[in-house]
Amino acid sequence: MTTPPDPHTPLAPANTAATASPTAGPAAGPAPSPAAIGRRLSVVADQAPNSAAPAGCNSSSTSTDVLVEASRPRKAAAAKAGADIRGEVLLTLAQLRLATPRQLKALLLPRQQGTDHVRRALRNLLAESPALVGRTSRAQQSYWYCTTAGLAEAAVSGELAPTTGRTTGKRVAASKTGLREPGLALVDTVIAFHQAEMADHADWRVEVPHPTPAGNLVPDAVALLADGSSAFVEIDRTMSYARLLAKLERYDAYRGAPASGRGNAARAPRSHWQETYAGPSLERPFPPLLFVFAPAPRRSAPDTREATFHDRARPNWRITVATTTLHQLTHDGADRPVWRVVGHGEDRRALTALPKPR
Repeated sequence: MTTPPDPHTPLAPANTAATASPTAGPAAGPAPSPAAIGRRLSVVADQAPNSAAPAGCNSSSTSTDVLVEASRPRKAAAAKAGADIRGEVLLTLAQLRLATPRQLKALLLPRQQGTDHVRRALRNLLAESPALVGRTSRAQQSYWYCTTAGLAEAAVSGELAPTTGRTTGKRVAASKTGLREPGLALVDTVIAFHQAEMADHADWRVEVPHPTPAGNLVPDAVALLADGSSAFVEIDRTMSYARLLAKLERYDAYRGAPASGRGNAARAPRSHWQETYAGPSLERPFPPLLFVFAPAPRRSAPDTREATFHDRARPNWRITVATTTLHQLTHDGADRPVWRVVGHGEDRRALTALPKPR
């Protein structure tokens, strides 16, 4: 059974899929035009046709023919699924910087048993000239990211939120653990929110600068939640408690940062966060700050780090700060009561039940 294409994946023109060759990629050239994005993101995936059984086989040849014939629909389905999700794979890597095939499958093909379709799409993107994705392998695990050409291809699709300074995930993927493991933990967090229908995987922005009087604040990610509000997300594995507490001060400073630009004389001045997250009627409060404590070698267990953080953090009634561990988030679900709020005891709450900042 074939997997239907996602509506966000650019569709190819009427003749393109039928005439595309699995072995011939487009020639290298300048940045692609918007007209080219649908063609390149929807090229039919590579197929491995079965060869006919040779004549004069023994009595087992009939059984072999049946197996070969039975495998053809599955291989054809895999090829089509790889083509259908090709664009979504590229956009997801451009958005989240890096991911494993297992993570991409969880986001794009959650009902599939294996990662064959995703790997076929990744190989297809890797075979382009220039390659649209790259790969780093360590300990029998592959980590995939967008190349510069892939970012350009994804940008002209119009499906990505406009973000200045978007970079490839090559440095993150190649890092031994310092950058790669937090990046993977962030993707696992995105998966947990996506599976709980709390935030679609396409509605996340990674490392977007926010101005403060003391310099830019760069959250690990900002999630647009299903109810239209937003949340700041920070992944912690090895950061010192002093740096974690300093981040709280930076978020408090951001709350009072003025909006960029000249403003509008016809209305009262607004802060940057109001312009960005409060909505046209300023009905939404300051986004909650969500810390996710992930495991790391030679560090205290995440639940221990979470408890120590709560002991040291001072309640800030202008900002709602809630914490959880990556295990609890992925095991129980982002929509479950897994969030512990700083200054509100040890009880855990659902995301929708977090207190509003004053």
